[in-house]
Amino acid sequence: MPEVDIKIGGRTFAVACQQGEEHYLESAASLLNAEATTLMEQIGRLPEARMLLMAGLMLADKHAGVEDQTKSMEDKIAQQEAWIEELQNRPAPEPERKEVAVIPSAVSDSLAELAARAEALAESAEDKLRAAN
Repeated sequence: MPEVDIKIGGRTFAVACQQGEEHYLESAASLLNAEATTLMEQIGRLPEARMLLMAGLMLADKHAGVEDQTKSMEDKIAQQEAWIEELQNRPAPEPERKEVAVIPSAVSDSLAELAARAEALAESAEDKLRAAN
């Protein structure tokens, strides 16, 4: 079982760990050391046991905060997933019926006849105008 020397709060500790877990131990010790350093900067020199206790409690507090945030996000995700499922399971909306006005063919024929008469009158007027010039 490998033994790793870690520094926490300016003090060195020899800690044993499983083979291959040295990196995790050093990472955890780094987090604990950061908290211990913060404590020492704020309070000054502390007895070893008190420094480790306070640093551990500070890390535990941060961890609890992260767990609360994680739980909150998991609740939001579950709520969103439920909403998505509800939307996916809704029946398709009924198609809307739109009525479009249909112009009777008699009206279309009358308009076409009026347009033809107007064109004939315009042509007649143009002919008379040319003849007058």
